Amino acid sequence: MRSKKLLVIIPDGVGLRNFVYTKFPEEAKKAGWELLFLNMTHFDLKGMGYSEMKLDPKPSAWTDLLKRAKIRIELDLFKSKFDDPVYEKYKFPGSSKGFKNKVKNFILSILIRRYNSESGLVKLRRKMKDAERKTGYYDTCLEILKRENPDVLFCTNQRPVNAISPITAAQDLGISTSCFIFSWDNLPKATKVLDTDYYFVWSAYMKKELLQYYPDIKPNRIKITGTPQFEIHNDRSVVIKKDEFFDNNGLDKEKKYLCFSGDDITTSPHDEYFLRDVAEEVEKLNQTGHKLGIIFRRCPVDFSDRYDKILQDYNHLIVAIDPAWVGGGDYWNHAIPTKADLHLQTNIIEYSFMVINVGSSMVFDYAAKGKPCAYLNYLPTVTNLEKDIREVYSYTHFKSMPDKNSVYWINKKSDISLIVESALKDPRSVVANAQDWFFKINKTNSEMNASKHIVNQLDSLL
Repeated sequence: MRSKKLLVIIPDGVGLRNFVYTKFPEEAKKAGWELLFLNMTHFDLKGMGYSEMKLDPKPSAWTDLLKRAKIRIELDLFKSKFDDPVYEKYKFPGSSKGFKNKVKNFILSILIRRYNSESGLVKLRRKMKDAERKTGYYDTCLEILKRENPDVLFCTNQRPVNAISPITAAQDLGISTSCFIFSWDNLPKATKVLDTDYYFVWSAYMKKELLQYYPDIKPNRIKITGTPQFEIHNDRSVVIKKDEFFDNNGLDKEKKYLCFSGDDITTSPHDEYFLRDVAEEVEKLNQTGHKLGIIFRRCPVDFSDRYDKILQDYNHLIVAIDPAWVGGGDYWNHAIPTKADLHLQTNIIEYSFMVINVGSSMVFDYAAKGKPCAYLNYLPTVTNLEKDIREVYSYTHFKSMPDKNSVYWINKKSDISLIVESALKDPRSVVANAQDWFFKINKTNSEMNASKHIVNQLDSLL
């Protein structure tokens, strides 16, 4: 087997979760790849036994403005092309505080007006690469690539501005480039920032979606691989004994637990009120003879104290098991998952009988283990309502749901107790539908994990 070298860009925690903590490094090594991680995070990969090169990314501020304009223009074009106002909901206004941000927003508005067309987008993409070529950061990437001379440069997600320079430098050197579309909701949101030679997607559904949004991409440049994200749920070696899990986390061995999976504050700004509602309804069930508890897993990038009072008031019922992430502080994009968190999450699923949340992809984590999900779909009792969370289900990625009964729908508070009882008694039809949905959006194969699919497709690029 001839020597072949793979340089993998890890721009963030998502890259760590999918391509460092999974079977990917092992599968790459078995296939004969010399693997080198281009690590843009503060996490130490050498300590895990991997070859890494630390990179301190410094993209051009102009590139970032061009990227913001590109996303806004693409969303406008998607809205017009598909005659669907939902794309407006994917627009997030930048901060207008301070003179500097006001200037940026003014320039952004000019760029949007000037390049608001398909041909304008082509120019913007070219300008982004040209802007990066003028930076010292690009020069550093060029030197690294010349020295390391990889056969393939692979980026673990499609959206980081930080990856434009290494991708552009590789293309300028004639090195094959590829990237992974890392989440089921990314493409409708116009988050494809990178233009690579090849794209790795979860499924035939996602391939069709990519071609729909970016018809200039040739179909043979899109590789269907599945995602490593859910591999952990098939690995029985990481499941610990029930007694140990319960003892480690202060759970009552006499109780059955449901999981309340918290959302980020943007998606569900009143999430704590939903947790309170669930606690109140579970309390009522316990008064009728049930022995139930709630595991609360907060969103890993939610550092607020908004749940504190509910957790205190219901400390006899709710057990908080915090995600095993590090860093973050006041910045969500600095938070990094640990490998221990993958093990923690899969054990929470193992020892809970269902999950309740607002529109989360946790539905697939639970489906992978044959367990149901309930989506909250009503307005909580709150004085100043910041958002109607029901609009979340109008987002484009929910159109992939083949059957509306792939989840339980909690349309009012009083539904909670009825649905919890249904999940305890016979969730088979809901779970079967959820698994159909899971298989539709994620290629699965009992004989081969997603990491191996990805490695095989990387081999095909040589």
